[in-house]
Amino acid sequence: MTGPLSGVTVLDFSRVLAAPLATQVLAELGATVIKVERPGSGDETRGFEPRLPHGESAYFFAFNRGKKSVTLDLKDPRGQALARKLAEHADVFVENFLPGTLDRLGLGYADLAAGNPGLVYVSATGFGQTGPDRDRKGYDTVFQALSGVMAMTGEPDGPPSKTGIPVADLTSGLWVVIAVLSGLAGRAASGRGRHLDVSMMDVQLSLHALNAARLFALGEDPVRTGTEHPGRVPSAAFQAGDGAWLHISGSDQHWGPLCTVLGLDDLAADPALRGNSGRVEQRARVMKALRGAIAQHDRDPLVKELRAADVPVGAVRSVREALADPHAVARGVVGEFTHPSEGTFPALRTPLRETAGEAPVPGVPPLLGADTDDVLAELGLAAAEIDDLRTDGVIR
Repeated sequence: MTGPLSGVTVLDFSRVLAAPLATQVLAELGATVIKVERPGSGDETRGFEPRLPHGESAYFFAFNRGKKSVTLDLKDPRGQALARKLAEHADVFVENFLPGTLDRLGLGYADLAAGNPGLVYVSATGFGQTGPDRDRKGYDTVFQALSGVMAMTGEPDGPPSKTGIPVADLTSGLWVVIAVLSGLAGRAASGRGRHLDVSMMDVQLSLHALNAARLFALGEDPVRTGTEHPGRVPSAAFQAGDGAWLHISGSDQHWGPLCTVLGLDDLAADPALRGNSGRVEQRARVMKALRGAIAQHDRDPLVKELRAADVPVGAVRSVREALADPHAVARGVVGEFTHPSEGTFPALRTPLRETAGEAPVPGVPPLLGADTDDVLAELGLAAAEIDDLRTDGVIR
């Protein structure tokens, strides 16, 4: 089935995780994505662990499916000229170099827009195109630290903790997708492209919407609360009697049914606890009672009983358990692709589908430079010219 972005050509000059995730999403939604890599080594994640039996990187596989790979030495004027020529035929240009780097190579927005006024140019950098930190390099866990995410992750009596996923990279990648799509929509209306600035630091700060609301309204700087919600009780993970964990997140309408299932008649009868504000005020009392009651039950039967009572609850699963869940299986969350050297390999599908169709099929991650000759030939280069570029190391 043709994807909704069929006919859109994306030049991907990005590396590592955030922006490559974005261009992978675009590829699996139907865009033609041409990933431009360094000759010989390519995207550095090609060497990241975990490695597969024939040397390919599962890390690279996770964020580079469905793309074409072209090698160009951007330090060589001929490589720069070819990159500009590619941009003349592209709809979108995505890059994550430090600000000013591509300008010095003649590949900045002003240079490329002169030859292609409709180009949507997205710069995804650590700290954005402006500001005192614009030249600072960015790393996921450093963003978690600087943004306040790390300070409020973990148990109240424990040290700061990173999140279980690279949240700064992943959320920034999704904002790169938003930037591309908004740029294309704007071009459809105005006929012109634009330069869009995605700052990973800005993205992390934007995730504090609720935390900032408490800060702005109460002057309260959020702190670590473990799995508990600062403004709602109950909303936390609890350990059952068999040692397994479950998470409950209830509102006022769930309080009575929760107490009934757990046999907490005294709490249910207390009018001060029927509203969330009262439960927040008496958080210690409520949580102690809930922990004690839940510890008298095995997890899975209790989860089943709470779900039957319409109480929002979920077992705390491992990644393996979550991906093997019957609902995830029925939705086809895990697909697969066949790689030319590593064979069949599982992949998480891009989680967007039409109601009348299936989720996008996982694309195949490209071998380094696999499409260089074909792409350059489409630009009009003769075979002898391509051979000369290879001999000189401009491509490989």
